[in-house]
Amino acid sequence: MAVRSGGRILVDQLRIHGTQHVYGVPGESYLALLDALHDVPELKFFVCRQEGGAAMMAEADAKLTGRPGVCMVTRGPGATNASAGIHIAHQDSTPLILLVGQVARSMMGREAFQEIDFRHMYGPLSKWAAQIDDPARIPEMMARAFSIAGSGRPGPVVLALPEDMLSETSDVRDAEPVRTSQACPDPKSIRAFSEILKTSERPMLIVGGGGWDKTAVGNIKAFAERTKIPIVTSFRRQDYFDNNHSSFAGYLGIGINPKLAQRVKDADLLIVLGARLSEVPTSGYSLLNIPVPHQNLVHVHADPEELGRVYQAQLPINADPRAMAAVLHDVAVGDGAERWADWLKDANSDCQNYSRAIKTPGNLQMSEVMTHLQKVLPENAIITNGAGNYTAWIHRFYRYRQYGTQLAPTAGSMGYGVPASVAAKLRMPEREVIAFAGDGCFLMNGQEFATAVQYGANIICIVVNNSMLGTIRMHQETHYPGRVSNTGLINPDFASYAEAFGGYGEIVERTEEFPAAFQRARDSAKPAILELRVDPEALTPGKSLSEIRGPSL
Repeated sequence: MAVRSGGRILVDQLRIHGTQHVYGVPGESYLALLDALHDVPELKFFVCRQEGGAAMMAEADAKLTGRPGVCMVTRGPGATNASAGIHIAHQDSTPLILLVGQVARSMMGREAFQEIDFRHMYGPLSKWAAQIDDPARIPEMMARAFSIAGSGRPGPVVLALPEDMLSETSDVRDAEPVRTSQACPDPKSIRAFSEILKTSERPMLIVGGGGWDKTAVGNIKAFAERTKIPIVTSFRRQDYFDNNHSSFAGYLGIGINPKLAQRVKDADLLIVLGARLSEVPTSGYSLLNIPVPHQNLVHVHADPEELGRVYQAQLPINADPRAMAAVLHDVAVGDGAERWADWLKDANSDCQNYSRAIKTPGNLQMSEVMTHLQKVLPENAIITNGAGNYTAWIHRFYRYRQYGTQLAPTAGSMGYGVPASVAAKLRMPEREVIAFAGDGCFLMNGQEFATAVQYGANIICIVVNNSMLGTIRMHQETHYPGRVSNTGLINPDFASYAEAFGGYGEIVERTEEFPAAFQRARDSAKPAILELRVDPEALTPGKSLSEIRGPSL
């Protein structure tokens, strides 16, 4: 109980709760906290180039470790920049703690320099937003922050830290490491689940949401092999099940296999484990009727408020996905495995056929690029991406084999791929990390390539350049034919961009050039950018730009 500054007390709590990496942009509002980090070298602070990128790095780190990611930013513009990453953590159910420097307590309420009430600003985007006004309460409130972030449906917590509070001293006792609990399914629910399964003819299990781990994924695999139920992954959760497994039936979300969409509609039972069934995985809420689906629905979720929020389930189960997966061996299915064999075989066949390479306009075929990466990358390679039409090639043609290999925002945020890849490489330097970005997506957080160079995070960024904001152009062509505007882009030479930072860069214009270029990027032992110049006509895997374009008004 030695006398310590608020900054040092806070750093000690981070260490106690297992934090190893902190991402942020230094600011004058939390100098005392930065000073305290100086004496705790085991807590590594990674200096990022923009707070949005820093928050996304912390979010990606949390996805990989299962522990709350930590981000530090300054007040005002620092905090508003970070909101992009907090929104991702909120919609992706990722545990994250954002620590925001704040104006001194004596200046609050005067609209002092860069003053914002962060409790109001971040309230709708977080599980809890608060301010620590007394250094003696830091252990209490930090323990609460870690508990809230990692319990139930995981999510972000925001704590504002007045700069004078961080300098003030206290002799408060430290907290103990946080222990979180899991909501577990009750035996009655498991028996009811078994009875529903025994009468089903066309069941389907959809996995998604946050709060998973390798053990839970392994339990789902064992359940699938025992029951022969088709397994479907929710939007950007494809690494929750081996995509080459005979029980895999595909993924929900953007670019969904039309045959899978119909199969979801034709199912007589949907078992939804961990997923929220939000807009994108339900194809705009079109795959299930609202509020009562025509399919029987067993909905398992860690947040009781999510159950019944949109869909009324025949059997709602408030349970953590890990806890539910652990008891699936107790679920009796009768002769279901025999009755469902053909249903599964057809679903898996449709899935595998949908992921085979196809021909699109231009000299550079993205499906063949993905097929090559599938051949040469190890199964534990980490793939990251942001948002844009280019992601349809990743989701459709790359097959994830292991849990913890996909980092992609279900919130649909552009600019995520590069910072996420940096965090992944810093956390797991022994693994290959590939970041995908469109030309518009890359330049939203491409400055974090400098962070990769600074810390020797040898990522490979694949920039898919069609000189446009492709998704918005697609919507314009569809809904406002003949009235395209404001979606064309003039881009830099991305290979030169990489070299300017001290990385490796190369331009690829033909399919046959990619394998050698990718190998040179791997061999460079530097952060690298491969700029893939694709034909603007190759706007989606399913339709070209000309095919999407409707008649002019």
